[in-house]
Amino acid sequence: MVDVLENKRAATRFRILVEIAERQPAVSQGEIAEAVGVTSQAVSEYIRELVDEGLVEKEGRSRYRVTKEGVDWVFQSASDMRRFVDHVTDDVLGSVQEDAAIAEAALDEGETVSLSLADGLLHAAPGDHGGATGVTTTSAEEGAVVGVTGFEGVIDLEPGHVSVVQVPTVRSAPNGSDADIAAVCADAPIVTAAGVEAVVALRAASVDVTTYFAPGEVAADAASRGLDAVVVATQDTVGRVTDALRDANVGYDVTQ
Repeated sequence: MVDVLENKRAATRFRILVEIAERQPAVSQGEIAEAVGVTSQAVSEYIRELVDEGLVEKEGRSRYRVTKEGVDWVFQSASDMRRFVDHVTDDVLGSVQEDAAIAEAALDEGETVSLSLADGLLHAAPGDHGGATGVTTTSAEEGAVVGVTGFEGVIDLEPGHVSVVQVPTVRSAPNGSDADIAAVCADAPIVTAAGVEAVVALRAASVDVTTYFAPGEVAADAASRGLDAVVVATQDTVGRVTDALRDANVGYDVTQ
């Protein structure tokens, strides 16, 4: 398989080629940079390499076209990704026979249940109302863990949003107040910190930190389960956080 899914640089090349193909011949490097999430300088360097390799041809100032070789490379990469997605959905996810849920009432084995997400966790309630259903594989009392299989339908879920708050590094001047941080975090069920300065800033604001390990990934996972999250990050770690959020296709905003 082409390493687009394994190599970040290859993934960036792929996205830039797609953006050029969509916008050609008049190509704005700034717009591509914004769409891909890199700097305009980085886009310029990538395009120069793509031209040198014959995947893109330059027709004039800010005018580019993807060559036949470039189209073939994008097509091959997309085909490989499609095969990988098919493998995941058909072979991997299709082989998942059972999941765990929290029983919202006493349940018997073999009972049809309605499935929902609450606080980011799967819940099972008696009956077949709602958009997603399953069949219990175990018995459980209310509040206990119950096994569920035979999933049908789609769980109604509104994805969460992630607010990324920047704080200065140890060598920078402060750019916010404890009250500002506390206000942003007030209603967020998940608060993560990237960097020691971020941890200290949250403690000074009397905010409990959910975790400071893999903060971007944790926030992205929470948002995918319908929970809003806040990531407080130092100015030199915010890029890694937003990379994780973009990779998970999670909505976010960055404030200072």
